[in-house]
Formats: sequence, C-alpha cells, structure tokens
Amino acid sequence: MSHTTLRKVTVRLVPFLGLLYFVNYLDRVNIGFAGPNGMKSALGLSETAFGFASGIFFLGYLVLEVPSNLALHRFGARRWIARILVTWGVIASAMAFVPNGTTLIVLRFLLGVAEAGFFPGILLYLTYWFPQRHRARIVALFMTAVPISTALGATLSSLLLQWGDGVFGLSGWRFMFLVEGIPSLVLAVVTWFYLTDSPEKATWLEPAERQWLAAELAAEDEQRSAEEHWTLRKALTHPRILGLALVYGGIVYGLYALGFFLPTIINGFQQQYGTHYSVIQRGLINAVPYVIGAVVMVWWSRHGDRTGERVWHVALPALVGGLAIPVTLYLGNPFSAMVAVTVCAVGVLAALPTFWALPSTFLSGAAAAGGIALINSIGNISGFAAPYVTGWLKDWTGTQKAGLWVVGACMVGSAIGALAMRRGIRERVG
Repeated sequence: MSHTTLRKVTVRLVPFLGLLYFVNYLDRVNIGFAGPNGMKSALGLSETAFGFASGIFFLGYLVLEVPSNLALHRFGARRWIARILVTWGVIASAMAFVPNGTTLIVLRFLLGVAEAGFFPGILLYLTYWFPQRHRARIVALFMTAVPISTALGATLSSLLLQWGDGVFGLSGWRFMFLVEGIPSLVLAVVTWFYLTDSPEKATWLEPAERQWLAAELAAEDEQRSAEEHWTLRKALTHPRILGLALVYGGIVYGLYALGFFLPTIINGFQQQYGTHYSVIQRGLINAVPYVIGAVVMVWWSRHGDRTGERVWHVALPALVGGLAIPVTLYLGNPFSAMVAVTVCAVGVLAALPTFWALPSTFLSGAAAAGGIALINSIGNISGFAAPYVTGWLKDWTGTQKAGLWVVGACMVGSAIGALAMRRGIRERVG
C-alpha cells in the first residue's frame, strides 16, 4: 500500500512541480546570460549595477515571502501557485522592453515580489503529501529543476540570444526575456486544473490509498506536536529558525554567485587563457557543472534518507564546495578551472535537498508555512548580496578572485553552522 501510493503521488506531482521550478529558476537567472551578451552595454551597466539589478529580485522576495506562504496554507496550493505564475510571467516578459537600468531594477524587484512564496510554498506543499522519511529524496527530485534549468536553460538561452537577434526588431537578449516569460502564463492555467490541495481531495488515488496517506501524515504531525509544540509565533521567533536561515544563506550565496556570474566568468576565460568560444559553446560549458551536480544531488539525498543522517549531509558538501571555489581563477587552464567550479556546484546542489528536510522534522501546519518561508526569506538575502558583492568586488579589484573567496567563506561558514546546530536537531532526525 505505502509503496504504491507514494509512487502514484511522486509520478503525479514531482515532475509537474519540477517543471514549474524549471521555468521559475530560468526566469530569475536568465539575466546572467543577458548581461554579458549585450544587455550591460545596451543599458550602460557597470558590474556593480548589474549585480544590484540581479540581486534586488531577492529584496522583493524578502518582503512578501512569509505572508505568501501563509496565504498558500490558507487558500490552497492550486489557487495560490497559479496566481504566482501569472504575475511573474507578465513581469518576466516585460523585461524585454526595459529602456534603461533604472527600469530594469524596478522590474527585477517586482519579479521578486511576484515570485514570493513560490519555492517555500512548494516545499510546504510537499510536506502535505510525503512522510518525513522520504522528503530529502523527494525534495532532491523536485530541485533537479535547478541544475536542469541551468544546464538546459543555458543552452536554450544561448540559442534564443543568437537566433532571436533581430526578431520583432528586438536584440537577442530582449527576445530571450520575452520568450522565456511566456511558459509560466501557460502553466498557470494548467496548475489551476491539475494540482490537488491535499490527499483527502485526490480523486486520482484509490479511497484506501487516500485514507492511508492522510492517516500516516496525521500521525507524524501528532508525534511532532507531542515532542515539541510549535506555534506560528514560535516558528517566526525561535533562534533555531534563525540559525537554519543563516546556514541556508551561506549555501544560497554560492548558488547565486555561480548562477549570475558563471556566464561572465566563462566569457572571461577568453581573455585570461587566450581561448575563443561561441555563444552556444559558452552555454554548453556553463551547463557542465549543473549536469554533474544533478546526478550527485539525487544520489546524496537518497543516501541521507537511507541512513537517516541529515546534518553531515548538509555540512560536508557545503565544506567541500566552499574549499574548491576560491582556487578556480588561480588555475592554469580553463579545464582545471571548470573542474573546481564543478566541485563547488556539486557541493551547493548536494547540500540543498537535505537541508530542506531539516525544518519539517519539527514544524507542521501554519508553523511550517511560516517557518519554512522565514528561513527561505532570510536565507535569500544572500541572493541579493551574492551578485551585488561579487560585482562590486570585480569593479573594485579588476578580477573575480576576491568575489570567489567570499563565496568560499560563506559556504564554509554554513558547514560550520550546520554542525554547531547538530545537538538541537539530532534528536529529530532519522
């Protein structure tokens, strides 16, 4: 019963949610491809201004993250996620028509406001369907959308940049923004009719399967409440939540520093190493770390679920990735530099799914909605800081080296922070 039911739920929900996240992540990081392919010169953006425009998305995210997740908990995932898809699709496509840097910054901020609650909302939604012992693996399958969107998205964005130049009178980067904003509008309609808010409403499950899954999840909630009762207020104020947010922030710093500046770093290989790559070749090179990272991420999360250990499954990859990335630009050829970048990307991606299995070990209901959103909201301050600080350090020093040292320090700090919290979390995992 349990195996059949969970397989049905996985097949029904995870690929579709992964598709939504694929589009979501592509629309938030495609500015990284637009920047070195005409946008910065067309809008007169310095590296610092480009980093600010990339990162201000996360300030919009920060403003509405918790209220959005509470709204999802109250109104249901189907309605709320469809609403998010519509608003971000309109704004993402509107970026094709920005006349200057100021308008770009405003639209990036509004894009963050529009997307607020999507990622933590999906994480919350998964807790409605999957028992704790399966969540790291399920979150990893869902989050493969990140490396896939970066890998396939790099190639797709590169093709749109190259082939779309001149279509509708738009430059390639403008055409890319226009096209990549449309899928979320289509998927909003599909979401409205496809998603189911809870197991009790899942007509695509047999009655006995619905009953078993609902009972299993209810029993977990009761056990958590018996061990330690978490109210919404407690979840929004407890030091453990703040600690998890800081750990997450260090990992996210690495994720978005790579996401926004890896295309620029690869472009810089041409001057640094005397090589030349076409737009398509640069997109394919950008994809390599994320393809490898996707494979390792799924394997590592399965290992964490199988062993029941969580904290080291976050700390170890963060530590390895953090130690690898600062050496990237000190290496003598593009191949060895990309090996170091790949190790960092693997570390980031391997740490993320198991990290998100931690909050749901002690949070449920409205407390989970608020706590998960708060962790994501505070942690994503790094999404603003990473591209801005990386760009500012590039303008100040003339190289990417200082920025990558900061990336490494943040990820190592996350590893240390996770281990420091082990005592408080240990009794709730496994």
